[in-house]
Amino acid sequence: MIASAIVLSTVASYAAGWAIGSPIVMPLLNTLAAFPFMIAALRRGQLRVAIVRMLVWALAMAACATLIGYARPWEAGRVFIRGDAYRTEMFTWVMTGRGAESTPSAFIPQQLGHAALFIALALATGSVLAMPMGAVLMNYMGTYVGSLAAAGRRPLTTALLAWHPWAVVRIISFVTLGVVLATPLWSRVLRVRIERREARRFVGFAAAGLVLDIVLKALFAPAWQRLLLRIVGW
Repeated sequence: MIASAIVLSTVASYAAGWAIGSPIVMPLLNTLAAFPFMIAALRRGQLRVAIVRMLVWALAMAACATLIGYARPWEAGRVFIRGDAYRTEMFTWVMTGRGAESTPSAFIPQQLGHAALFIALALATGSVLAMPMGAVLMNYMGTYVGSLAAAGRRPLTTALLAWHPWAVVRIISFVTLGVVLATPLWSRVLRVRIERREARRFVGFAAAGLVLDIVLKALFAPAWQRLLLRIVGW
């Protein structure tokens, strides 16, 4: 029931964002669609439930952004921050194998910077600003995935593979951190007790995920690029 409500509200946020047509407004609407569900779980001290709810939200965002990128590949950048730039960057990588995706010296500092900023925003604002940042990242990734699917011979297979395994690990890690690191602020505001041992366990899981993300990307991105190129059929 709650999962369905999260999905429906997320879909509505994309419909409203598309109608408004503002790249800045879109991630705010996306966040508004899910934030109350996270807070409702934290109010009851249900950290695990809050994480699961936000994972449902992330899955709904991935589906919506991908479908928009597929249906309107050259208009998605109109409503998604960095949508056009990221699509161009990733299309170049798929076609040539050149780019940050296959260059650890380029992507590791970038990903560490994203993680540091996300963690700081989560701790400082109870994820009020971290969640829109996460939505921005999800949306421009979805623009790339959907646009690549639209350009390829096998859209469904392309869409599934273009959500690179390391990116999926990173999303799960960010979602987990976003919820857990929001608890210091919200536990005081809501006057609830969050089990610290459980919170530390989830932080450890998310940190391991961020390391795994980098390792997988460094090891498999070149091979994945060649696989995508064959599947897309360019």
